[in-house]
Amino acid sequence: MFQQGLSGLNAASKSLDVIGNNIANASTVGFKASQAQFADLYANSLNGVSGNNAGIGVTVSKLAQQFTQGNIETSSNPLDVAINGGGFFRLVVNGAVQYSRNGQFHEDSSHTLVNAQGAQLTGYLSNKAGVIQLGAPVPLTLDKSDLTPVQTTEANFQLNLSSAETVPTTIPFDANDPTSYNKQTVLNVYDSLGTAHIMTTYYVKTDANTWDVYAAADNKEIVSASVAATVATDQPTIDARTAYNDAVRATPPDDAAIAAAAGTYATAAYNAMLTAASTPPAAATQAQLDALTAAYTALDPTVSGSITGKTPDQINAILGAAITVPAVKVGTLLFTKNGALDPQAMALMNPPQTLPFQIQLPIFPDTGAQVPMTVSTTFDKTTQYGSVTNDLGSTQNGYSAGSWQRYSIDENGVILGQYSNGKSRAMGQIAMANFASVDGLTPLGNNAWAESSASGPPTVGVPNAGSMGQLRSAAVETSNTDLTAELVNMITAQRVYQANAQTIKTEDSILQTLVNLR
Repeated sequence: MFQQGLSGLNAASKSLDVIGNNIANASTVGFKASQAQFADLYANSLNGVSGNNAGIGVTVSKLAQQFTQGNIETSSNPLDVAINGGGFFRLVVNGAVQYSRNGQFHEDSSHTLVNAQGAQLTGYLSNKAGVIQLGAPVPLTLDKSDLTPVQTTEANFQLNLSSAETVPTTIPFDANDPTSYNKQTVLNVYDSLGTAHIMTTYYVKTDANTWDVYAAADNKEIVSASVAATVATDQPTIDARTAYNDAVRATPPDDAAIAAAAGTYATAAYNAMLTAASTPPAAATQAQLDALTAAYTALDPTVSGSITGKTPDQINAILGAAITVPAVKVGTLLFTKNGALDPQAMALMNPPQTLPFQIQLPIFPDTGAQVPMTVSTTFDKTTQYGSVTNDLGSTQNGYSAGSWQRYSIDENGVILGQYSNGKSRAMGQIAMANFASVDGLTPLGNNAWAESSASGPPTVGVPNAGSMGQLRSAAVETSNTDLTAELVNMITAQRVYQANAQTIKTEDSILQTLVNLR
């Protein structure tokens, strides 16, 4: 007799429970509201189906989760990630896989991305070159080690060399005389240790549509710099430097021995440079050789064989600054009458000129890096028009070492590490999962779900592909609870509860009347 009213009370109570849970999680990031769905109950008739049987109440058929999109709000944490569209973050807790829409992540002590409950975000890690290694998703433990330097091997100079330019008044070319060339460009390049060097190119017009190209390393023309850099490869000079280092480290220190070792080193360095300056491609004039000799003599004016107060590096700097040999061009550029580079005509020159030019940059003073630096130099999109001579942009492929500075995450889930040298490198990519029936997922609490037979197996992939939504960093997806609607539903459920209580009260009154019949 009271079955209908009792089932109605239970249903209304369950509805209030669901509404209360939705309201309680109105501020929970990634929360998906639920809805209580009901079904009516009928007793079976012994004589089969009958349209005259009154229902015996109501039952809760399902608590259906509403996987609609929540609003996206910005945050101050770059590791907060919101999903705009379908899919779930794939998480691992003690080896068990879970799925969540809550993208509030942070680093743990091992630089693994985790949420507030310690669940590890999974994805695909990159190699040292920043290439994402796709495969089975793994916890995203990010490598924050320094970015290793990359030596410059390629460079491109894009210019317009004005056709109105005239042949320089000063001949031959001299890097220290601006009247001997028409244009100078400067580009930072990097050796194998990441040390920056200045690569300078000079452009000298020699005839209509014809330009000779010269180069310098660290403000010294490359042939002269190569002569100075000989001290790093000349064996007698290397031996003299080792002897100087031994004298400096001797205990107790002997000033006379140190001065003598410095004198020996200066003589070895001078002889190495003198020989190199007289050997092709260097072809020093007698005046240039005399300048080197004068610098060497000034180190030891009394010809005592000892030099006080000068280290090998200081001696190298003095001798290197004194030596200058005639420059040698690194190549010749020819242009068509339409102002474009003419590689066919360049190939017919004697000797043939082929792009890219292989420019060997000496390193002086020695940094311990690989020498020489060979830079494959192109002049893509370089023109010779009548407009002003102008550098339109020079590029190269090397960079120095860099320490990790910050993260950024793009819409495809790629986690980019940004480094102190201005470079960025992919550190990993977030994986996502989706299901044939998200309604069949099993809620686990803590904003997480698990797959079930009703949901089907997960489809795992990358964001912004297929059924996966795109990601937005420094943002979160808020709860999809509609607070206004839930408050109205709560009032309705309360009225339903009261109405069912009233049916029980009425049936109790009828029963009391029957009992009181005489």
